[in-house]
Amino acid sequence: MRFRNEGEGSLDSLIPNGEFRFGKLEIKGIDNSRIIELFGPVMSEQETCILHKNLPRGDDYVEMLHLRISAGMRERKGTPIVRFADGEYAFYDGSLKCNGLYRQAESVEAIRAALPAHVKDLRYVAERGMLAPLVFPGNVSRAKRSFPFLRKPSGDDSAARFLGFLSRNGVELTGSNYVPFYAVYAYLTSERFAREVDGRNVCILNSDIDRGACERWFERLASRPEFAEVRIPASFVATRWASMEEEILDRVPGDADLCLVGAGVGALPVCAALSRRFSIPSLDAGHALNLMNDMENKSAGPRLYTIHK
Repeated sequence: MRFRNEGEGSLDSLIPNGEFRFGKLEIKGIDNSRIIELFGPVMSEQETCILHKNLPRGDDYVEMLHLRISAGMRERKGTPIVRFADGEYAFYDGSLKCNGLYRQAESVEAIRAALPAHVKDLRYVAERGMLAPLVFPGNVSRAKRSFPFLRKPSGDDSAARFLGFLSRNGVELTGSNYVPFYAVYAYLTSERFAREVDGRNVCILNSDIDRGACERWFERLASRPEFAEVRIPASFVATRWASMEEEILDRVPGDADLCLVGAGVGALPVCAALSRRFSIPSLDAGHALNLMNDMENKSAGPRLYTIHK
């Protein structure tokens, strides 16, 4: 399986045919001004993402997330929802640049060995759940020849390359399996999500878990889920999941209604395995889970679409 790929062909097929277009992700009640003040106007570029022609508004994606998660809990449907950004893009490109805030891979050889299982899980998520890649003008720069409205190329084509990787491995983004990266954060940090899990059995899988902080987070939103904790390694879940899967899954309560996962690049195999085994929604919560744990410092600061008016 090759690492290196050309991604712009995938964007060519996604956008000019009318299925997807670039547009601003506007979500009611979200205030990104603090983030842009902290990190500069360059962050505002990430408010632009690809949108499906049938779901032109940011609120459409929040609504779709809500309906899918609600149905998944009610009907016991495996519904994995996984986000992809810089770390994942480097991992699937065979680069140890995936080792950013957390250690994701020991070596290029370890990535290569893990790829077939990841591809299998990507196909499963595309079929049963939702893929949430971060795609904005600044990380598809090599596609500028096809999309002259994009900004001057910066040399970052990581999202385009990831989309090319998906395409070559038989994974297609559609209106029913794609959700913008930041729409997941907006929903997970909302009162609506808190109300949806009120009284539900929520299992948290993460290397650091502060149950008291999680309880206080949801109590502030008038919600009281029942939490279970399953601690997972802080490193190399992406490459060593096969060796730890059974032991970790055996600790997940059988009555869990939903799982929140913090595992970096390893969130894909973890979420896929949880949804397969327990037939429930499993969400790659990332920074939202750090907020719930009162550990925003683990994310190196605040993120877009997590501050509600």
